[in-house]
Amino acid sequence: MILYRYLYANQRGCDGGRLYYDGCAMIVCNGQVLAQAKQFDVHEVQTIVATVDLDDVRSYRASIPSFGNQAAQERQNKGPMPVLCDVDVGTRKTSEGVWPSLSDEIELKFHTPEEECCYGPSCWLWDFLRRSGAAGYFLPLSGGADSSAVAMIVGGMTRMVTAAAQEDPDSEVASECRRVCRKEEDPSWVPSTPQEFASCILHTTYMGTDNSSKATESRAERLGKVIGSYHLSIKIDVAVSAMIKIFTLATGKTPNFSSRGGTMSEDLALQNIQARIRMVTAYLFAQLLPWVLGKQGFLLVLGSANVDEGLRGYMTKYDCSAADLNPIGAISKGDLKRMLLWGAKEFQYDVLNEIVGAPPTAELRPMADGDAEGREHSQTDEEDMGMTYEELGHFGRLRKISRCGPVSMFRKLCARWQHLSPSEVAVKVKRFFYFYSVNRHKMCIITPSYYNIITLSYGYILIMLYYYIMGTTIPS
Repeated sequence: MILYRYLYANQRGCDGGRLYYDGCAMIVCNGQVLAQAKQFDVHEVQTIVATVDLDDVRSYRASIPSFGNQAAQERQNKGPMPVLCDVDVGTRKTSEGVWPSLSDEIELKFHTPEEECCYGPSCWLWDFLRRSGAAGYFLPLSGGADSSAVAMIVGGMTRMVTAAAQEDPDSEVASECRRVCRKEEDPSWVPSTPQEFASCILHTTYMGTDNSSKATESRAERLGKVIGSYHLSIKIDVAVSAMIKIFTLATGKTPNFSSRGGTMSEDLALQNIQARIRMVTAYLFAQLLPWVLGKQGFLLVLGSANVDEGLRGYMTKYDCSAADLNPIGAISKGDLKRMLLWGAKEFQYDVLNEIVGAPPTAELRPMADGDAEGREHSQTDEEDMGMTYEELGHFGRLRKISRCGPVSMFRKLCARWQHLSPSEVAVKVKRFFYFYSVNRHKMCIITPSYYNIITLSYGYILIMLYYYIMGTTIPS
């Protein structure tokens, strides 16, 4: 019998930047999947085992004429093939004298897009947390879809880590969990629930102003509670008023919102200062909350700007989009909403259903006259952007995936959007590319976000298979 030796290497974990290698090693024999590792897992190493008959492999290859033709071609190009000797691998029986049973084919496990959007960033966040030495994460939780999606992803991380730690209290995951939670004095401690783990590592804060509604504050508080985070609700009006007072003392003028007689420049400046003060507040709390709670260390700040808003530039520069990490920076708004609906059912976070149904709003302008306390804010993101998130999703996919410019995007959308006239499509495309161009400077400072590297891994595997079939070595 000829002994074949194979080495399969499968990367898992974070590269220290934006990329995450999700693993999912498989053992396949003649097209049959015999074993499959977990695609998303918090363990650094996972071993899978299968028993195969190498005679089946040799017989299968002999039945394919192309292998013989390639081998013959190689012999013509390189001369006589080296003589291979047979290697005796001994009996096929086990030490107990029983013939080993061959592994049966299994059904290949595919994750849904919603699962990938949640569990991929969850593993990425765990890898970052344990390597950074931080005491946890700080998330400005607004009660909207984006920040709630980030909170849900951290909730997914706590569920995965808790399950792994409970399964084996002596594992590396359990040890890292104790270190991150500052429970090293008790070598047997593992979190009893994901909420207990979240209470140690996730800190959320609702940063409201006079322009904020009770509805978003309530949603943020309820979501923080169901996940288990250490949650605070604060008002930042004092800091906002102080900044405006400094400007007034320096210039003698006081800006005002457009609804109160101010210009658009004044209006935007007053909105932006609220958003930027939230970023400053987030980093202050991230540094001092461990001290407040009697712990050592610092917190990593999480951002919550989705990829659609990044392309459109619909965000304040250096606001809460400026953070240490952004788990949703490569996910569109539509995918986020579908993930939230999935999480509401999978994790029993019922408040997520309410969050998905609420109109997205920045809540940076004063409430409209007549709005009752607790109602949704009258300012909406889609009205401010001049386009819907569904339209923005189409623009983003055509621009970044299909590499469309204005003309090709216009042609494609004319064929897809039959409910609009070509002139209406042209107006929307022009509006997108206008903001796409003038807001490029915002993309220069965008927070590092999660990207899955599995497609690159598949590409490398295909290259390896090509050179293996051709019988040549991979060029350096």
